[in-house]
Amino acid sequence: MTEGKVAIIQNKQEASSAANNKLTALLKEANYTIDQNDPDIVISIGGDGTFLSAFHEFDHKLDRIRFLGVHTGHLGFYTDWRDFELEELVSNLSNDENPPISYPLLDVQVKYYDQKKPQRFLALNEATIKRATRTMVADVYIKDEIFERFRGDGLSVSTPTGSTAYNKSVGGAVLHPRINAFQLAEIASLNNRVFRTLGSPIIISDSEWLEISLEESSDYMVTIDRFTVEHDEIESISFKIADERVHFASYRHMHFWRRVKDSFIGEV
Repeated sequence: MTEGKVAIIQNKQEASSAANNKLTALLKEANYTIDQNDPDIVISIGGDGTFLSAFHEFDHKLDRIRFLGVHTGHLGFYTDWRDFELEELVSNLSNDENPPISYPLLDVQVKYYDQKKPQRFLALNEATIKRATRTMVADVYIKDEIFERFRGDGLSVSTPTGSTAYNKSVGGAVLHPRINAFQLAEIASLNNRVFRTLGSPIIISDSEWLEISLEESSDYMVTIDRFTVEHDEIESISFKIADERVHFASYRHMHFWRRVKDSFIGEV
């Protein structure tokens, strides 16, 4: 009896290769098929960065793929299992006793001056907009209504799960991943008697959308998670909660705030 098809994505660390070899053997013993092209379950081995890579490799099949993360270092926000728990992982996966869980994603649409149709991306963590050599000037619209004119180094728009990543480092709030919303955080905004922004992170609901309209320039740097959008003529970028969601297999419900505490505070 075949349990299902599994793809394994690992980083280049020796510990990850060893875990991959052991996990592959255990999965085959449990009647799983290793299929790197058309899997039902995608397992990443490494850290949160490896999980991001695995997500984007299969983000066109989110309606039927579940993800699972194995960490070969310190526990991450997407990687619930450790490399010494592989037997338990496979047993848990086969029994599938944990309730299904999914988290929101960010729908990012980039509009170019030389293209009529926007280019669409999905972000698991965040998207950022910066300017290479000069102050970035952008008009921020919420539900098609002007909110502010931003001047500064850039803007970050993140999902709840991405709120503990780059968003946190630029002063954004930490959101519980069950909240179906996204967040706008400023990166070194310019505030004085002449120029003024809100200066605080903004939480935007799933019924609203955000558009950032840019001054015409060819030196914008746009990132989607770990990837860079390479195009010179970016006119605007819009954001909303995506219809798609990321689904997890064999998810262990570690208390989210305990995970935040362990990652950023430690013992009190």
